[in-house]
Amino acid sequence: MHIRNFCIIAHIDHGKSTLADRMLEITWAVRKIDHNQMLDRMDIEQERGITIKLTPARMQRKGYEFNLIDTPWHVDFQYEVSRSLAAVEWAILLVDASQWIQAQTLSTLYQAIDQNLTIIPVLNKIDLPAANPERVAHEIENVIGIDTSEIIQVSGKTGANVDAVLDAIIERIQDPLAFKKSHPKKFRPVGQDKAQITWISRALIFDSVYDPYKWVLAYVKVVDGEIKAGQNLHLIYTENDIVPTEVGYFTPEYKADKVLKEWQIGYIVTGEKSVRDVSIWDTMIKDERGKGKDETLMKDLVIPGFKRVKPFVYAGVYPIDTTDYDKLKDSLEKLSINDSAIEYELEDSKALGFGFRCGFLWMLHMDIVKERLSREYNMETIFTIPTVVYLIKSKNLSGEPIRSWWNITTLLRTWMYKYILGLTTSYDEAEKNRKELTPWLVVKSGSDMIDQWLIDEIREPIASVEVVWPQEYAGNIMALCQEYRGKLINMDYIDETRVVRHYELPMGEIIIDFYDRLKSATKGYATMNYEFKKYQPADLIKLDVYINNEKVEALSRVIHRDKAYYLGKEVVEKLKILIPKHMFAIPLQAGIGNKMIARENISAMKKDVLAKCYGGDVSRKRKLLAKQKEGKKKMKAIGSVNVPSDVFIKMVARGE
Repeated sequence: MHIRNFCIIAHIDHGKSTLADRMLEITWAVRKIDHNQMLDRMDIEQERGITIKLTPARMQRKGYEFNLIDTPWHVDFQYEVSRSLAAVEWAILLVDASQWIQAQTLSTLYQAIDQNLTIIPVLNKIDLPAANPERVAHEIENVIGIDTSEIIQVSGKTGANVDAVLDAIIERIQDPLAFKKSHPKKFRPVGQDKAQITWISRALIFDSVYDPYKWVLAYVKVVDGEIKAGQNLHLIYTENDIVPTEVGYFTPEYKADKVLKEWQIGYIVTGEKSVRDVSIWDTMIKDERGKGKDETLMKDLVIPGFKRVKPFVYAGVYPIDTTDYDKLKDSLEKLSINDSAIEYELEDSKALGFGFRCGFLWMLHMDIVKERLSREYNMETIFTIPTVVYLIKSKNLSGEPIRSWWNITTLLRTWMYKYILGLTTSYDEAEKNRKELTPWLVVKSGSDMIDQWLIDEIREPIASVEVVWPQEYAGNIMALCQEYRGKLINMDYIDETRVVRHYELPMGEIIIDFYDRLKSATKGYATMNYEFKKYQPADLIKLDVYINNEKVEALSRVIHRDKAYYLGKEVVEKLKILIPKHMFAIPLQAGIGNKMIARENISAMKKDVLAKCYGGDVSRKRKLLAKQKEGKKKMKAIGSVNVPSDVFIKMVARGE
């Protein structure tokens, strides 16, 4: 079976997409590329130099078929990384010869090893003056135990020695059928014998996208049998039936074909209109016997590893012009058609009007969505302070949404019940334990927080964080992690100068500026990788912000009690600088419940009413000042504070 499916493991800016371009050129899959990054097609990808959306491509060389999946390797897109690893059998470990192995590379490498993927180490950018391939090669040998003689040195920019990488893929790695036999748990549940598989065609959906002409396309890897257009196919998890109108592969453009055979990677035109109807990581099956759907058998034939995409960061999204609400709604609907990771629901704010509470994978995903709203839909927006999802146990069982059971619906729909009842709890078991779920609420923003005296317990999400840095900056990093309530789990040495430390950090603490401060503390040398680990109880409170005695929910945030005074003082001091003066004095306050813990005042703009008084009786001056004071008092009572839209953006970052 002359098929090779592989991906490239690399840190950002180590030349992954450039190497992929050279491979496409060498195999004549495309003509010589005159522009940068053939597989990075979005304008944002080209400008930022990062891959945002995975892109497959098929190549031919020496009678072999190569299927490459060009995958985003930014830490915010771990969900796409895991899907790519599940769809391939081999991986190229790409390291910049002028740098070293980074935290993100290590994390993805461990995932690839857990998936039993064969690793081919490659050193890139050997043509750079700063390249030190010998040092980096020894580092690779120390980390993963691969002999330096097996490491291939290339230049993705010039194409030097790239053909040796393709030859190594042919020579060093086993046949797909042999891989399947030696790793059966990756493709089928334990207990299924080979005879049953022969009459079932199965495919793993590792991505789905929306095309304006073809509608939803499922990117699949065929595990058993073959898939053709016109067949009746069934999606197990979504319980959806489809009849594909076209199947094909990637050149990397869509290329229609008659059939997708076992072990090939390609696309299927499903005929659906939303990516939510074609769930990623679902198993697509075709029963060749034509005996219909056997529910028990289908569960036994599910390809292991299914996970639902789950946003971790939420923020309010509002139009700068309040009359553009309908336009924002249409824009989010169109975006969500092609990005199943986006969640949104209606939200309204006294300060900002009508908008949406949106869920994102992480901060970069949120930034990209904001950029796409501006570029593709000409929609200028305000994003409020991002928050993570908290679990709150309420003492009051008679209020909304507990009385309407909407909280239980949310817990079941978002799978958050697992962090209350246990990770092994099934959906059916959770349905039977509704009484235990009754007091729990899912909180996605500070404005959703119930009164402090009604809270019995709060649980916050915890991330497992790996930080790699030179030993000389150890003190700076330890102080930073301590400031963010980090807990050191263990540490490993890569070599005598660099160390990997494993921390547990609250996700609510690190979502905003932890990475930027980490880079600043180490002069840019440190790298990090993180992933969600668990929920745990914490002493958290809601910090409310009042402007002119009115609560501004868009500025509310959930913080740790020990940091309340410090952060409250910081918030009002920053607002005093950001909000322009008005004709009346503006009080700024930060409080917890009914208790105010910090206050600043923005003084009123003053007009010199005594300028026209040249001498004369002092009573005349007093009368003018009293009249001015009365006017400002009346203005304060009926006036409203104009908060500039950029205030909400500037309030995100912590003060230094």
